Amino acid sequence: MMLWILIMVVTGVLSFGAMAYLKSVYARTSQVPVASGLTGAQTAARILQWAGIHDVRIIEGAGFLTDHYSPLDKTLVLSPDNFSGTSAAEVGVAAHECGHALQHQQHYAPLQIRMSAVYATNFANGALMWIFIGSAVAHFISPYTATWLISLCFAVIMGFNLITLPVEYDASHRAKVVLQQLGIVQPGVEARAVDQTLNAAGLTYVAAFLTSLLQFLYYLSLINRRN
Repeated sequence: MMLWILIMVVTGVLSFGAMAYLKSVYARTSQVPVASGLTGAQTAARILQWAGIHDVRIIEGAGFLTDHYSPLDKTLVLSPDNFSGTSAAEVGVAAHECGHALQHQQHYAPLQIRMSAVYATNFANGALMWIFIGSAVAHFISPYTATWLISLCFAVIMGFNLITLPVEYDASHRAKVVLQQLGIVQPGVEARAVDQTLNAAGLTYVAAFLTSLLQFLYYLSLINRRN
């Protein structure tokens, strides 16, 4: 029990710390305007046009830092700040999402693997609650079987988070390069602000992977103790 509590504390600190750091960096770099004056939406449109991608919609979403690219319906969703903002942080995030569209266009292997693993990962996330209920509440799943099933779910989630890392870091790399190639971001202060924003965002994915890894190892250790 103490080990479980320790893992919950560590994973909580990892997740909260990574997000808090991202918000802090974003708040600072969103004060750095880009000389090009382009908004995040305009930046995304220019990058997609430059790449010859004409079938991706750019829409404004809701919330804070909810930006994402959906390969299934080829939609690039930018949160309100990043849709209309003209700072290094905002165009950097928009360019990062375009990086995923570029990956999709070029059949980037890690993205293809990640796309194929989405349904299995969603199933694993949903199954965890029912396994806990079936074992701890309804008692129709034995603790040993539940431990096996939970460890399998976390293995799937961990694998998904692992393949997410190269997908996200590659998208950030593409964003940093294309922003300067197109003159949207100038070398120096603007480029450093973009780097800082995207590097901070990348840490949230590292935290997610480490969280799922620790949880998987914990349940695996319970299985090993019973063998």
